[in-house]
Formats: sequence, structure tokens, C-alpha cells
Amino acid sequence: MPFPHPIRAVLLDMDGTILDTETIYVGSMFAALEDMGFHLSEKLIHAMIGLPGKQCMDLLHGEFGTRFDQAAFSPVYVAHRTERMKNGIPLKPGTLELLDAIDALGLPVAVATSSHRRNAEENLGKTGLLPRFVAVLTRDDVEEAKPHPALFHKAAAALAMPPGACLAVEDSHVGVRAAHAAGTMAVMVPDMLPPNEEIRGLCLHVVPDLHAVRALLERSAAQHGAKP
Repeated sequence: MPFPHPIRAVLLDMDGTILDTETIYVGSMFAALEDMGFHLSEKLIHAMIGLPGKQCMDLLHGEFGTRFDQAAFSPVYVAHRTERMKNGIPLKPGTLELLDAIDALGLPVAVATSSHRRNAEENLGKTGLLPRFVAVLTRDDVEEAKPHPALFHKAAAALAMPPGACLAVEDSHVGVRAAHAAGTMAVMVPDMLPPNEEIRGLCLHVVPDLHAVRALLERSAAQHGAKP
């Protein structure tokens, strides 16, 4: 069995999991900081993956101190991000196929993202994915962001399912920690940061792309007697 229990709902992270945006955000941040005379270390980049914007800004303030002016940084960052996204928001490979499989299996699906609601709904709307989700849970819906489990608890509740009956798909260490702490069945599809030993121990599976997640989901459904 690929999963210990039948999957009754699916919870998907957004950036880096179904939308190929993490590299855009990090690249835009790196370019903006370079424009301002700062160098972003690889260690700091890795620390920010999966965190909400405010926590990323806190890390930058901690790294560069009073030299870092967030008010000056923000428009430079937005300009770089806009340029990188001028041709649209790319999807991660297998996103549509996974959502089609989830629909075919009759499973409810929600987004659980550390992005703010305005950004999440705007980007999901631009890609045409927004109507495919029963619920979109964001940083605005919880007091504590990932790696705290609150987002996944709320997403599961929005689907009227216990967390233990939900498959959670994440790309980041922060997200995997949150999914595991929430008691979901966690699968990691690494994006910018590969799993370490700790993260592998928190996942049921680490797979290369969403096509592999779809295959796991369909195999689990077949073995548990769900409709194909």
C-alpha cells in the first residue's frame, strides 16, 4: 500500500508545488538585493523557502541590519518579479493531470499556502486553477504560518475531513514539517531544496514530480477499492 489509510481528501501547497513560482520569487529577490548592493547567501535562500513574506523580510533584516531598507527594496523586487512573470504564471509539471485525477476519484481538494489571500487568489485565478479547489487556505487564515500545522488543520476542516485522511503535497522543508505535524499523509515533491534525512523521515514518499503523485494516488485508490 502506498498509504496507510484510504485518501479521502487532498491538500496542496501552492508556490513550488503546483505553481512554478518559487524560482521566480527567489530570483527576483536575489536580483533586487544585488541591485541594492547586497549578496544573498545560499544558506539564507534555503532558510526562506516556504516561509511567508514577513518572515523572509525578518531574515533579511537579521542578515543585513539597518542597511536593509524594506521600503526601498519592495518596488525593486516587484519590478523584477513582474518582468519574470510577464508571460504568465507557469505550472509545475503534472499539475493539471493531478487535478484531473483527483476530480475523477471524486476527492475534495484544497490549497494550503503561506501566501496571503490576495496573492493566492490572484495567481490561482490567472492560471485558471481557482475554481478547481473547494477551499483556499492562506497565511491570512491562521495566527501561525508553516511549519506550524494550523494551515493544514484548517484546510482539512474546510473539507470536513480529519487530517489523517488527507494527502498533503509539499515542496519545502517548512511545508513538510507542517504537514507532518498536522497528522496528514505527507508527500514531498522537491523544488528548490532537496530533502535531508529529517525531512525524508517525515514523508511517506519523496517523488520527482506531480505525475508520480498522481500515480501514487491512483494506485492507492485501486488498492482500497475506490472508483478509478
